[in-house]
Amino acid sequence: MRSFRSRASLAPTFTAAFLVGCAGQQGGGPPPSAVATPATSVAPPPAASAASAPASSATAAPSAEASKTTPIVKSAFGTVDGKEVSLYTLTNTKGLVMKVTNYGAIVTELHVPDKNGKLDDIVAGYESLDGYLKSTPYFGAMVGRVGNRIKNGQFQLEGKTYKLAINNPPNHLHGGKKGWDKVVWDAEPSDTPNGPSVKFTYVSKDGEEGYPGTVTAKVTYALTNDNEFRIDMEATTDKTTVVNMVHHTYWNLGGYDSGPIVDHELTLHASKYTPGDPVVPNGAVKPVEGTPFDFTKAKPMGKDMRAVVVTGNPLGYDNNFVVDGDPHTLRPVARVKDPKSGRVMTVEADQPGVQFYAGIFLDGTIKGKGHVYKQYDAFCLETQKFPNSIDVPAWKNEVILKPGQTYKHVMIHQFSAE
Repeated sequence: MRSFRSRASLAPTFTAAFLVGCAGQQGGGPPPSAVATPATSVAPPPAASAASAPASSATAAPSAEASKTTPIVKSAFGTVDGKEVSLYTLTNTKGLVMKVTNYGAIVTELHVPDKNGKLDDIVAGYESLDGYLKSTPYFGAMVGRVGNRIKNGQFQLEGKTYKLAINNPPNHLHGGKKGWDKVVWDAEPSDTPNGPSVKFTYVSKDGEEGYPGTVTAKVTYALTNDNEFRIDMEATTDKTTVVNMVHHTYWNLGGYDSGPIVDHELTLHASKYTPGDPVVPNGAVKPVEGTPFDFTKAKPMGKDMRAVVVTGNPLGYDNNFVVDGDPHTLRPVARVKDPKSGRVMTVEADQPGVQFYAGIFLDGTIKGKGHVYKQYDAFCLETQKFPNSIDVPAWKNEVILKPGQTYKHVMIHQFSAE
């Protein structure tokens, strides 16, 4: 099946709140049993010089000098369900610093320079594990087994009806009550000539959250020396199932605590979008021209924000766009620029769609890294198969994974300043 076919040109460079919206509702299921312990360095020599930066100091500026000798530092971050949770600090040769944890394969920080060379953390999140264990709108997480929504929480596959948790009424969202964002992944850090990386692996058992088949999922986060944050995702199964792995970092290129992203200039390489009915797509595809969804030329995210009206939702974007070009080829997806800081982020991927979520459900009830996250304080760009694909005949083959096939998804974020 084409959507899961391996392509040589896309081979990985590396080994390979009760809020709603794309962020989704986090309530409804029992929280993981957890103990958030103080972070201490467990990195082997010669990492001692960098170990002084505790894993919980999310707002502290990274040490560029320490990074020269320690491209990867592993620190204790706590425990969940009796399993050790670690925080990995990755630093490339240009001085960019990223922190990731094996709980939910979450990106907790990414420090990027502005036009004056000043580093700022541009990722919304928390300073400790405890924040992620409470109600959180999927900050920085890897979501699955199926990202985004499945209408009415059910689907048919090979003649059988599967019923899933309705954790975003009346729909199923981001894998269910305890999706892949709420489990502890195995982690394998690696320092390569192209930059540091961590490969996460998780085995999702048959029947987990109502899905058929045991799925082995792998995701590699790499911070390349070309100032890229590269994500390589793959999955295999022992029984026919559905898979749509989605990365869910919330970005603010001015810095996570710099206020609304309404002046960020967004370009989407997407001349069409899939409107919701009213929220979940039903198979319709419409042109963006002449609508508030037209980002084919750069415009501020907030310019037409209040013209986007969906029954039951706050004003603003939480929509899937059809990325122009071959839906299975790595190609440009988006470009975002913050005029104040000069930071630029481009996104490439090999998926049919991208969800643009403008943080419309952030409402001031979440606080992390000393900042209260308010509406429009951060945005997500989630490359993906179309939402609800399994219930749309023309789209369903995109998300069906069979034994012997390998699901693959590559997503590349490139950072610069101008």
